[in-house]
Amino acid sequence: MSFKPANNIQDLQYFGEFGGVNPSISDSSTYTFLSAKTMFDTFEGNADGCYLYSRHSTPSNLYLGEALAAMEGTETANVTASGMGAITPVIMQLCGTGDHIVSSRTIYGGTYAFLKNFTPRFNITTSFVDITKMDVVEAAITPNTKVIYCESVSNPLLEVADIKGLAKLAKKYNLKLIVDNTFSPLSISPAQLGADVVIHSLTKFINGSSDTVGGVICGTQEFINDLRNVNDGACMLLGSTMDSLRAASVLKNLRTLHIRMQQHSLNATYLAEKFENLGLKTVYPGLTSHPSHHIFKSMMNNKYGFGGMLTIDVGALDKANALMEMMQEKNLGYLAVSLGFYKTLFSAPGSSTSSEIPEEEQAAMGLSDGLIRFSIGLDADIERTFNTMKSCMEALGILKQEIA
Repeated sequence: MSFKPANNIQDLQYFGEFGGVNPSISDSSTYTFLSAKTMFDTFEGNADGCYLYSRHSTPSNLYLGEALAAMEGTETANVTASGMGAITPVIMQLCGTGDHIVSSRTIYGGTYAFLKNFTPRFNITTSFVDITKMDVVEAAITPNTKVIYCESVSNPLLEVADIKGLAKLAKKYNLKLIVDNTFSPLSISPAQLGADVVIHSLTKFINGSSDTVGGVICGTQEFINDLRNVNDGACMLLGSTMDSLRAASVLKNLRTLHIRMQQHSLNATYLAEKFENLGLKTVYPGLTSHPSHHIFKSMMNNKYGFGGMLTIDVGALDKANALMEMMQEKNLGYLAVSLGFYKTLFSAPGSSTSSEIPEEEQAAMGLSDGLIRFSIGLDADIERTFNTMKSCMEALGILKQEIA
């Protein structure tokens, strides 16, 4: 692919109010008008460049949205107060009573809970399927289906969606394809592959410092305008607005995303190969043993690798917990949810980030008690990290200790 997302970010040039190299932050909740007619026109959606009220938008939020739209190659974007604050308005904007969604079976637990437990209150139903099997996805489509929903790389099983194939299917049945690209920023560009809407939790890799939550919806100008509409726009009316100070902070961090993703991917590839060679059950899209390795490779942009997420299965929850506790004691990272931090984060998703999914459904999708999800950090000496991780596994009997 010739699409270069980091170049698109690099090429953005903003000047602050007083000539600063960073755009000025508008620290206001409401904005004044020079004429009553302009205020009326703004409420009617006919006054471009005017600001009304910060729940609608702010200059700082628009700067960040513009940068993220450039990264994904969409017409525009709307930033939100959290990742779920991006996902939920998109679903509610596109679906109404009696509508149906086809979703990947392995998605973030909060998204799963929203689709499984919350949207049925509005008579919106969801079929959860193996997104990697195109025939199964197509068979789940009904006359009431409005949306296909997936993650580029799924949380937590790291299944890879064939976005081109899903986009063709969506077009065939006049559906909208929504792709959560949180696990693979820069590496995969879903809009370039045919996705209608691209979502990120900015909390993770894009911000990269685990100090705020945020989300973004990237799409057409028409769709983002619909979301912001003061009369029936889901973003405007549900109120998941990002704070201007946070938007300015995320924008600064976005500028180093390309460097960070390269290092996250480099380190994750090193560890995944080492773990697999030791006989550990390892899942990482960069391994040729991954069932969708070739699909990821066919979609990926050059330079950014296969991402910073990997899993290993140590067989049982007690072993997983013991290993994570020991790795934290050895200063290898943190026993914590989320991802994209400079240090490695690890958790057992079955009892944490995917705990909303019933145990029988976890078992059906292959989410075992012993699975550990790693968000690999920016370690400068990844060989040292591996050797310490290996010694922890040997101490706990997960790996047989080598005899000198």
